[in-house]
Amino acid sequence: MQRRYFIKSGAIALATMGLSPSFLRRLSFGMELPGAEKGKVLICLFQRGAADALNVVVPFGEQAYYQLRPNIAIPAPSSGAVSAIDLDGFFGLHPSLAPLKPLWDQGILAPIHAVGSPSSTRSHFDAQDYMESGTPDVKGTMDGWLNRYLAASGTCQQCQASPFRAVSMTPQTPRVLEGSAPTVAMDSIDQFAVRTGGDAVARLEALYKTGSADIVEGTGREMFEAVKMLKAANPQQYQPEHGADYPRSQFGQRLRQIGQLIKSNVGLEVAFADVGGWDTHVNQGGAQGQLANRLDDFAKSIAALASDLGDRMDDVVILTMSEFGRMARQNGNGGTDHGHAGAMFVIGGPVKGKKVFGRWPGLRPEQLYQGRDLALTTDFRAVFSEVVSGHLGAARLDVLFPGFRSGARMGLLG
Repeated sequence: MQRRYFIKSGAIALATMGLSPSFLRRLSFGMELPGAEKGKVLICLFQRGAADALNVVVPFGEQAYYQLRPNIAIPAPSSGAVSAIDLDGFFGLHPSLAPLKPLWDQGILAPIHAVGSPSSTRSHFDAQDYMESGTPDVKGTMDGWLNRYLAASGTCQQCQASPFRAVSMTPQTPRVLEGSAPTVAMDSIDQFAVRTGGDAVARLEALYKTGSADIVEGTGREMFEAVKMLKAANPQQYQPEHGADYPRSQFGQRLRQIGQLIKSNVGLEVAFADVGGWDTHVNQGGAQGQLANRLDDFAKSIAALASDLGDRMDDVVILTMSEFGRMARQNGNGGTDHGHAGAMFVIGGPVKGKKVFGRWPGLRPEQLYQGRDLALTTDFRAVFSEVVSGHLGAARLDVLFPGFRSGARMGLLG
């Protein structure tokens, strides 16, 4: 086979691995790929579709909640039925989030209520874009706030030298990681290795090694080193630890592989995964039903990751988000329509948990946003800023979130 064909095939192989052009440029300059020491890791999990905050972190202490949702409200802990899991006498977790309660008890889980984007949009596309770009109501932003962090700073020098410093367990690079800094997107560790394996790749590697010292040769050589790093993680033989039992769902398996990458010391600093199914306009259910099933998988996956990581959770923060919440009043189809403020979870060893953060605005008619939604009291950028600066050491918050001034810190991290 001719060299021209191999160069073309190599470019296709690189594209199927989900490597950004900036990643290729960086590899072409002879980047070393050492195994990294343990460092700080931020895991961002996006609940796409607008998760219903009021049934996730349940304000059972407010009577208006039950008046607004006569059929889908989660019963109070004292009701005797399948009910909310009491946190502080006013807020509780949806019963399907029971796997997260031990994290609350350990003091490493902090829910945040009435949080989200100040934008009034009810468009999924726009709201997700604003949350991932970090610039609400500004559609011209070209990069994501996590990519701006990667480009501007970092706490782990070896992580910065790794091609796997930022990994998204998604088929394509998410908006939040788009930008000039190198990132990797992949469906799975196993597919990353398999897509670039086989005899053809062995011949391609040999050709790169014997070719002229051009950009293609350099890129190819380092590309194979990157693949070898993942092969060393033994994706098909990985065994979770500490009794962790990941769900067999796509989301559960994505978190399993994030845990594997962290424990394999490939230099991971930022990880991303998303999960859909939160747009519950019809038959949402209450303690049981559509939302309950989605939350069950969500909670079991996160709990398994925390258990699997063990004492590595001391250096890990998990941040969950959704583009907006849902209407306070149930609709005529047993569901909820697009709303405004939502809820987030911050989980990890550095987190000051056992407290529900955010100022509660109330659910009486005069307290609702536009007379229909949970009002916003915490801008999502205040949460993101505090996490990325307190955990990863980001200093240029004006670059990450242009035009935003967060004011007093919330005290999420110890």
